[in-house]
Amino acid sequence: MILPIVSLTGGILGVGVYLFLKQPSFGKLPAGERLERIGRSPNYRAGRFVNQVPTRMWSGDKSRWHLFWKMLFSNRNQVRPKQAMPVIPTDVRQIPDPQNALVWFGHSSCWLQIDGKHILVDPVFCQAAPVSFINKPFAGTDIFHPEKMPDIDVLIITHDHWDHLDYQTVKSLQGKVRSVVCPLGVGAHFEYWGYEKNRLCELDWSEQTEYEGLTIHCLPARHFSGRGTIPNKTLWASFLIEAPSLTIYIGGDGGYGPHFRSIGQRFPKIDWAILENGQYSENWKFIHTLPNQLESIVSDLKARHVVTVHHSKYALSQHSWQEPLQNAENLRAKVHGEVWLPLIGEIVPLDGHTPPR
Repeated sequence: MILPIVSLTGGILGVGVYLFLKQPSFGKLPAGERLERIGRSPNYRAGRFVNQVPTRMWSGDKSRWHLFWKMLFSNRNQVRPKQAMPVIPTDVRQIPDPQNALVWFGHSSCWLQIDGKHILVDPVFCQAAPVSFINKPFAGTDIFHPEKMPDIDVLIITHDHWDHLDYQTVKSLQGKVRSVVCPLGVGAHFEYWGYEKNRLCELDWSEQTEYEGLTIHCLPARHFSGRGTIPNKTLWASFLIEAPSLTIYIGGDGGYGPHFRSIGQRFPKIDWAILENGQYSENWKFIHTLPNQLESIVSDLKARHVVTVHHSKYALSQHSWQEPLQNAENLRAKVHGEVWLPLIGEIVPLDGHTPPR
């Protein structure tokens, strides 16, 4: 009698997991012509994308399930602020088009205005995980919404993790986006979600696209990808935008590696670098930037101005929520370039005329 009950329970759980993973928000894996193109990439081997240097996703001595359990149920008082975060409720629709500006929305989501073009990077305004209770935003940081965004010339997605590609956000933005620029394979999600194929530009590392005076380069990063149970079927990337008036590097997620020096050598005049600083851990030290590596990255890139992101909205690691802010302060004292510490929602003038906070 016990065996049939166990089998029935297992069957019900299995069906539940299957239906859960079939939600539209999980997206779609590349197939058909898209997969054929991926198969020709030098960065795709044995059915998976790979990093330029050997990279272990997990470097801790405990299992990932152990850490996940600890993150869900241990005392994490220090990883989330007790008070609402200070946020400036900027309406980016009111920023004059001629103004070159950056507005950081928390975590890795940024608004860029460059030479009259509107660029939105990794917008996560609704949900940063498959279920909302796992990854709630810090109090006060969830005041920006898709309906408050103006028309978007280019939507840049660095990779398809939930905290960088939010299904509800990009669905809500669909009518406002003229072009999506993303790494190889990520377009499969967008096409599945209703975006027309002619609006999708998928790039491999070292490829580029032109958009009305902008050149957008897809460059390496040291990370991984995936929204479901199968990793690395889509590519992850950093991006560099060359505009007539300035050059901006968007680092995305990733650990330290020789690609930063190569990028700095290839692009010797980077005006602004938007760099990961947060959600790091010794348990995944090869795929996220550790605090003591920030100085090396800025030195490799030789960027004139730096803004750090991937912090102040979500807690995906065990470090204090204040640590990334202190890391940026420490970086300011060590590097030649100017390190800016904007509040969430603050308008940063990209012409660099205003002293950094």
